[in-house]
Formats: sequence, structure tokens, C-alpha cells
Amino acid sequence: MGGFFVTFEGIEGCGKTTQAARLKATLEKQGKTVVLTREPGGTAIGTRIRELLLDPATKGLAPLAELLLYEADRAQHVAETIRPALDAGKVVLCDRFSDASTAYQGAARGLAHETVEALNRIATGGLEPHLTLLLDVPAKVSVERARERAVKAGGRPDRFEREDFPFHEAVRNGYLEIAARCPDRFVRLDADRAAEDVEKDVLAA
Repeated sequence: MGGFFVTFEGIEGCGKTTQAARLKATLEKQGKTVVLTREPGGTAIGTRIRELLLDPATKGLAPLAELLLYEADRAQHVAETIRPALDAGKVVLCDRFSDASTAYQGAARGLAHETVEALNRIATGGLEPHLTLLLDVPAKVSVERARERAVKAGGRPDRFEREDFPFHEAVRNGYLEIAARCPDRFVRLDADRAAEDVEKDVLAA
């Protein structure tokens, strides 16, 4: 593969989507060909899976079933979008990837780390990002930002934004644990600042 694969990770409302879009614009000005994508929902099939996963009306979804839906989205995403772009020498910026399952379904939902990691490997075919940017914010900030964003958009908080504070705290701790295990790949950025300041650190990384 000749491309470069960057993922953005973090809890709800950390600014991943904003920073990924800003980085795309900067890289394109530098003449690079960039694919900006997300999980779940980076393909047509994935968009349908995303709707199911985020819909507050989706009740009683078992943690393992939730994980398998994310892995189905991921397998399609890698096959249809990510690998072809990397093989073509493009820069791929992805709003969440396999680390999200380790943090959300593993650390927060309580599934065994070995289970999540094994399914991640199967779904990705062993593909890992070259660089992962962890936009870290306190869980309290996360919940407030995410719910405020949903109201401003005229909608309602999604299934994950409705989770209680301990859930978001567990996700954050899960991310910090992954970053500690993978220091060569992860860069943790303090995202509880103005977007312009965070952007400078994203570009430096």
C-alpha cells in the first residue's frame, strides 16, 4: 500500500469530525489526494448499519450483537473504501476505526479484550492506521457538547449520546489505555480547547 492512513478517535463531542475536515482541507491545499470517511457509515451498506446502531429506538441490543454490527460495517468499509484508496496512494482520514470498538464495546460494554481484538483483526484483515489522533476531553465536557450539538441540529441525542456519565468515562479510560499500549501509533491531543488550537496540534502530529 502506498497511501497513508490516519484515524481520529475520542469520546462523543471531542471534535473529531471538525478536525478531520480541517486536516483534509489543509492536505488538499498541499496537493495530496485525500479520502475522508467515517465509522460506522463509510459505505452505503454501512450507512444503513449506522442508522440502526445510533437510533435511540434500537433497544435491548446485546453488547456482542452491537460489536458484530460494527465489525460488519468495518469489513465492508475496509474492502470497499479504505484499502482501495490506500492502494491508490491516497491519504485516508477516518473518523473512528477499530480502536473505537476496543474502547466502546470492550472497556465500556465489558466485552473481553481478546474477543474485540480478534474480531477487529478479522474485520480489518490486519489493517492498522499509520497514525491515530486521540482527541481527549473530560467525559463531562463530552456529554454536554454532544447533547448541545444534537439540540442545535434540531434533532435528539443518539443512542450513545444518551448513555450515562460512567459509560462515557469508561470509554475515555479505554482510549487512554489503548494509547498507553500503542505509543508509536497514538498521539493524544488535549481537545478541551479552541478548535484552532487543536488544529495546530493535529498538523504538528
